[in-house]
This record gives sequence, structure tokens and C-alpha cells, in this order.
Amino acid sequence: MEMSEVPLKPVGKKNIRALELALVLGSLLREDVLKQALEARDKVTWLDSLLVAAGALARERAGMPITQIAEELGRTEAAIRGHLQGKTEAGRIVREAYNSLVKSGGRLELALSVTVSSEECVKKIEELERRSKELEEKLSKAKESLRVLLSQL
Repeated sequence: MEMSEVPLKPVGKKNIRALELALVLGSLLREDVLKQALEARDKVTWLDSLLVAAGALARERAGMPITQIAEELGRTEAAIRGHLQGKTEAGRIVREAYNSLVKSGGRLELALSVTVSSEECVKKIEELERRSKELEEKLSKAKESLRVLLSQL
């Protein structure tokens, strides 16, 4: 995203949505947050909190009052205050993403790397080959059974 696409002080719905999206991406695509999201027991609730926190911060930066933010996001004012004051983990993570945007002058910088060892790759390939052979054997048996049935007819 370019700087003009991520307004730090949004005006209007379009700019609010752009900042909200940048906050979600900037938060969720951090390696530590991705791990946390994958390990969370209730992933839907965890991700929902992150989305609400991003929406709340984007609207706060646009100058909306908490009552309006709560109404738009369908949450209580207390929940919105908790996110905005950093009392929730999602609120803290989103605030860090916003501070990162401020430091970069509004540029969303994402660096995502996935490291997989060669041992893991070999194990996965071996597992896929084993499963493929099993499926081939089952298919061969099914074909033979079908041939027998057809010859009996």
C-alpha cells in the first residue's frame, strides 16, 4: 500500500476503512501474532477482537465519539474503551500496528517469512507418497472388484 492509501487521520468512511484494513493487516501479519492466532483456542473470538480493536482505533482517529464507534461496531462502550485504552491484548496489538504506521509515515510495511526445515519437507513428501500408494492400491482393488462384478453380469 502506498502512503496515500493509509491515512493516519482518516476523513470519511473510505479513509476509515483504509486505515482499518492497514491496522488489521499490520497486526495480523506479524509473526508473533500469527502464531498467537493459530494457537488460540477460540480463533473466531480472538480474530473478532482484533477486528473490533482495529475498527475502533480507525474510527477514534477519525474523531468519532465512543458511543458512535460502539454503535457502528455493535459492541458495548466498555468493550470499545478497553480496546482503545490498551486493556485488551487485541487493543495493544492494534495500537502497536498504528504506531508502526506513524513511524513509517503511513506506509504499511509487511514482511512475512515462513521457514520450513528440509526435514519437515521430506517427511511431508514421504507421507504424501505413502498415502498416494495406499490410494492407488485401493483404486486397483476397486477396479478388480468392478471387473469381477461386470463379468458376473
